[in-house]
Formats: sequence, C-alpha cells, structure tokens
Amino acid sequence: MTARSFLTPLLPSAADYRRVPRSWRGDLVAGVTVGIVALPLALAFGVSSGAGPEAGLVTAIIAGVVAAVFGGSNVQVSGPTGAMVVVLAPIVTAHGAGVVPLLSLLAGLFVLAAGILKIGRVVSFIPWPVIEGFTLGIAVIIFLQQVPAALGVPAGKSSNALIAAIDALPAVSWPQSAWAAGAAAAVAGIMIVLPRLNRHLPASLIAIAVVSVAYAVAHGPVTRIGELPATLPAPAIPHVTLDLLVTLSGPALTVAALAAIESLLSARVAASLADTGPYDADRELVGQGMASLASGLFGGMPATGAIARTAVNVRSGAQTRVAAITHSLVLLAVVYLASTAVAQIPLAALAGVLLVTAVRMISVPTVRSVVAASRSDAIVFIATAVITVSFDLIVAVGIGIAVAAFFALRSLAASGGVHRETIDGPALPGDQDIVVFRLDGALFFGAADRMTDEINRVTNIRVVILRLSQLQILDATGARVITELVHSLERRGITVLIKGVQDRHLRVATRVGVIAALRHQNHLFADLPSAIEHARSHVRRAAASP
Repeated sequence: MTARSFLTPLLPSAADYRRVPRSWRGDLVAGVTVGIVALPLALAFGVSSGAGPEAGLVTAIIAGVVAAVFGGSNVQVSGPTGAMVVVLAPIVTAHGAGVVPLLSLLAGLFVLAAGILKIGRVVSFIPWPVIEGFTLGIAVIIFLQQVPAALGVPAGKSSNALIAAIDALPAVSWPQSAWAAGAAAAVAGIMIVLPRLNRHLPASLIAIAVVSVAYAVAHGPVTRIGELPATLPAPAIPHVTLDLLVTLSGPALTVAALAAIESLLSARVAASLADTGPYDADRELVGQGMASLASGLFGGMPATGAIARTAVNVRSGAQTRVAAITHSLVLLAVVYLASTAVAQIPLAALAGVLLVTAVRMISVPTVRSVVAASRSDAIVFIATAVITVSFDLIVAVGIGIAVAAFFALRSLAASGGVHRETIDGPALPGDQDIVVFRLDGALFFGAADRMTDEINRVTNIRVVILRLSQLQILDATGARVITELVHSLERRGITVLIKGVQDRHLRVATRVGVIAALRHQNHLFADLPSAIEHARSHVRRAAASP
C-alpha cells in the first residue's frame, strides 16, 4: 500500500459536496439555525472553562470550519462542548488560561495521529452503560460548575467541581447574588417555557437577549462578559518550553481521548439521525485533530463534535458540510458586527444556559433503561457516573470498561458447561467403562478450571471421550487445562479420546500440547460413532488382558 492510497480516504473529496446543488438552501437554513443556537453555548463554554468567551467563539468558528471540511461526517457540527469544559476547567485552574492554545495543539496532534493510525473504531468497544454513566457524570459536573457564576461569586479553587461549588457558597453576598441568581433563573425559565410555545424559536438566544436588555435597563449589579475583540486574532504559535510540554503532555492526552470519544459518539448519533450516509471514523479523527490544531493557532480551545448542535443541524435540514461551515460564518459575523452587544451579556445569564443544558443531558428514560437492564449494567453505569464526578473523566471510562469487561467475562464463563452424555443405541458390555463429556460454550482463562474439575473426578472408568465440537471459545489457558486434564487421566490409566476439534481451535490446541498429550495420534476423531467404537475396542482389549 502506497502512502497516497493510505491517506487519500482520510482527505476531503468532491464527493463530500455532491448533494450541494440539491440541498444548498436547506444547508444554509440549517447553518444559520445552528449558528444562532451555538452563540450562547460557545460564549458559555468559553467562560466556564476559564479560557474566556473569546476562546469559545474562536473555537466554534475556526474548529467548526476545519472539522466540517476535513471530518468524516457530512452533518457533524464541532466546537467547544460541555464535556471538554469539564476537563479544561481544572487544567486552567492549575496552569492558567495561557496554556489552553498549546494544550489544544498537543491534543490535536494526538487526535490526528489516532486518525492516521486508523484506530477510530475503538470507540465502538465502549459499552452503552459506560457511555450513559459518563454522560450523566458530565452533566452533573457542568451543573456544579455553574453554581458560583449563577450566584455571582468567584469559583472555588479546587479542581473538583463539587468541592469548588461548596467552597463558593460562603462568598454569597446579597443583593448582588440575588441579581445574579435572578438572571440565571430568568434565562433558565425562558429556555424551558419558550419551546413549549414555539419549538422553532432559538430559546437560548432569546433568553440571553431578553435578560441582557432587562439588566442593562435596570443597571443590574452583575458581572458581564466585558470587552471582546472585534476581529479574529491572527494565528500564532503559542509560547512553549520543554518543561511546559512535559507538564501538559498528560493533560493533553486526556483531552485528546475525550475529544476522540465525544466526536465519534456524536458522529454516530448524526449517522443514525440523517440519511446522508455513514461516517468515516478515522477521517473524523483526522478532521477533529486538525480542528484543534487550527483552534490552538488562533488562541482557541480543543474542539470536539457537539452532539446537541449536530442534532439541531440534522433536524433543521442539513445534508452536507455546507451547513456546518455556514454555522461558523454566522458566528464570525457576530465577532465583526455584534461584539459590543455581546460584551453586555451577564455571566450569570450564560450560567443559566448551561444549567438547562446540563439538565437536558440527562435522559430519565435512558437512565431507567440502563438501571433496569441488569444488575451488572446498573453497577457499571453508577460506577462510571460516580467516578466521573469524583475523580476524572478518562479514569471513569477506563474503570467503567474494566468493570463491564469483568461482568462480561463472568457471564461468558457461566455460559460454558460440562455435560455427561449417554451413548446412543443399545448398551453393549463394557459401555459402563466409557464416559462421554460434552464441553459447551467458552473454555478460557475465566472458566477452564471449573469446567474440567468435574471430568477429573470420574472413577472406575477406562475411557473418557471429550466432545469439543460445541466449544465456542478456546484460548491458550483453556487448551493448557485440557492438556493437563489429559495428562492427569492418562496417568490414572484412563484413555482419553477427543472428538470434534474445530479447525479454528486446532492451531492453539496443537501449539499448547493438547494433541501431543494424547497417547496416540489416532485418538483424535472427527465423529462420535468412530470415537465410541474405538473406545469399545480399548475396553474389550483391557477386559481380555490377564
């Protein structure tokens, strides 16, 4: 395979836009709609992360365009997200907002490398309870992160959202906190009520506008966004030192893992909602990596695919990448034409947007489904959510997968069994000295000893026939246990015959020594009647011996 043939599927092509002549009107409408929805979210996520509102806008604009052009989904919308804020906030607390662009570059390189190495399908191995527990944990953290801003007080210094929220409570002062809480509550109320009256209206943007105007007229004593640049910043390489690279490499890997997971999950959701064809997971990682790289060069944050904005994009009629590009152009127009108005938005109003966003991330029917599915799924779900809130997102996913794998292996081990069978047909003299055991399911490291203990306990028997044709899984441990079982029985004078080793198991059985452990090579049979006839001949010879 040449480098060109390897990389070409990961690059943009004319096929990405073949629907544009038919869909451009719908794409433009969808792009404008998503841009309006994305504006308050971009500002809110920028503020909540500690990087600032301008970083949120820059990320939505730059990363939104780059991911749309280079990504693997036709309808994915990318930019700053709540999950990324959860990871960034403690990093900014520890190292300052100045490291965010460099962090974005490093994370982008990691995600880009993952795409080039074509490991995008790894996300499909994450169990559903882990994903839902992860989502619930993120929602709780986003909610907790907004408590200080909603009360008009500084955030606590702890990197843990729960502790930081609790630490902020003693700083509450009236009436300033009442004004801030009123702004957050008003925005939340409008966002909840307005969609019930007209679901086509951009509730979050209207809520922000109404509250901002009301507080400006009333001269409400609340902290506002403040001055924003009236143009995009010029691209520049962030300040970097070797020590800083070493310090940020770990956090960057965490950010990259989150960006990859969230982007691929979002792309998968988009593919299920739209009729625009499947997504390319590896190309999506390439696009998201390049998006974070570009965002970092312009002073922005790491980007990911945004599930909520992508869903709005699809439901608004998007068919091609033109919609996501249009969304970024709408936000760019805001920077050049409305930065003065945006500067007057109360921070508490943005907190209200994210409070509602966090609550809407939690699907009660989904939570009920996961918890009711099985006890093991419920444990995985709850453990992932609790660890996400208490410790770390990526650690939570890792532990969630490990717990899910444990339960899966335990279930797989329980599916295997050993069954003692009777010999078909009329009984012949000596048949009482022959035992047939059928091994079912999985014979692997989690079940091998349990499945063979029963066979080892046989007594007063001359021949044991092991039927392996129903065995679905045989790993090296299972093959080793069979080898030891054969040796043990043969040492006791019991002849072992094996019937029906599947072709896919023959290699491991041969290499580990199962076949060599048999007394003769002709003790391996393809069918049961031949094995039984051979066993009877052994019994007859043994009976005839003095």
